[in-house]
Amino acid sequence: MPDLSRNRVQKLIDGQYVSVNGALCTDKKLAVQVGDAIAVTIPATKPLEVTAEAIPLDILYEDAHLVIVNKAAGMVVHPAPGNLNGTLVNALLAHCGNQLTGIGGVERPGIVHRLDKETTGAIVVAKSELAHKDLQAQMKAKTARREYLGVIHGVPATVSGTIAAPLGRHPHDRKKQAIVPVEKGGREAVTHWQIEERLGNFTLMRFRLETGRTHQIRVHCLHMKHPMVGDPVYGAGRSVGVNLPGQALHAEKLTLQHPATGEMVRAIAPLPPHFTKLLNVLRNRQLSG
Repeated sequence: MPDLSRNRVQKLIDGQYVSVNGALCTDKKLAVQVGDAIAVTIPATKPLEVTAEAIPLDILYEDAHLVIVNKAAGMVVHPAPGNLNGTLVNALLAHCGNQLTGIGGVERPGIVHRLDKETTGAIVVAKSELAHKDLQAQMKAKTARREYLGVIHGVPATVSGTIAAPLGRHPHDRKKQAIVPVEKGGREAVTHWQIEERLGNFTLMRFRLETGRTHQIRVHCLHMKHPMVGDPVYGAGRSVGVNLPGQALHAEKLTLQHPATGEMVRAIAPLPPHFTKLLNVLRNRQLSG
């Protein structure tokens, strides 16, 4: 059943829609044997419990299989308690209509990866089950390339480097992530970085993700002792003279293989106005200083 993703099959097993030799399968790790009869029932698609909202979207690329959006600051990717409206999913349901229904789950239709609420830039959404499965595989295999631009406090000692530090839930604050050893539940997290521009006591950085953990770049910057400018959770709390909506982090480039054609798709998201203003202020400050 190539149209079903691994995650979708696991949810079908959890929902008691899979049987082996006439008995319900309750163990996702069950080893099947030659001659086993496996029956899968695909339940009727649930109506989405998320309301479509006609929210303007900045579309970078779109076809019948996927859409790449330049996400604005302040927009949550998918609905969750406390954020049931105004999300990217709400906007996409209005933009794509019924095409997203049933792809990847009721609350997160078509969502393959995510960006933090205040992080701007390129995010890809699947418009077909084929694309959803393929794009998830690309993310897992690390063949989809994601590059970010961010401004940090201070200047690293070298022009480039790699941070390999596992991430997990903060031991004392469940809303935060932290560096957590693998043996204590941390998950592998790798961020490659290089300096794009030195701006006095600040630095414009380029980040390339090898993994995609929650708050990965932000926590890794804090780990480097160079927190992200404007970050309300992991930042230094210092003013830079610019009213920022949050962390100065932008998903600038997204490169992936098209799920249907195999061709490379490359989307570049222009910097938002507040990010450009921050760079101009820091450059002018450097010149005047």
